Amino acid sequence: MYSEPVLDHFSNPRNAGAMPDADGVGQSGEAGCGDVVKIFVKVRDNAIDDIKFQTFGCGTSIATSSMVTELAKGRSLEEARAITSFDVAGALGGLPPDKMRCSNLAADAMHMALDDYERRRGRA
Repeated sequence: MYSEPVLDHFSNPRNAGAMPDADGVGQSGEAGCGDVVKIFVKVRDNAIDDIKFQTFGCGTSIATSSMVTELAKGRSLEEARAITSFDVAGALGGLPPDKMRCSNLAADAMHMALDDYERRRGRA
């Protein structure tokens, strides 16, 4: 049912944890009815210098959160904004249709973190 990359990112998540000095923070989902993904970004020279996540939810949510951080790290803000839920799912070797919402949460939270960064800089 799950690909090896999904199982690997669930078992060995990359970039997990909080970032107290983040330049931007985004959160997607609701704890009362399911999974919650929180993404933290540190920006330097218009690129994502560091990115971390905290996820409360299923294994797929953890795997997609880990993967979105891997896809975005080191990318320009423009490149990171172009990352979609389909990119996340594809990089993981696909997801069951009922779990695609998990990749949406991860990508949405990352985009919200970039929006927060822009707002803090007075650019939004």
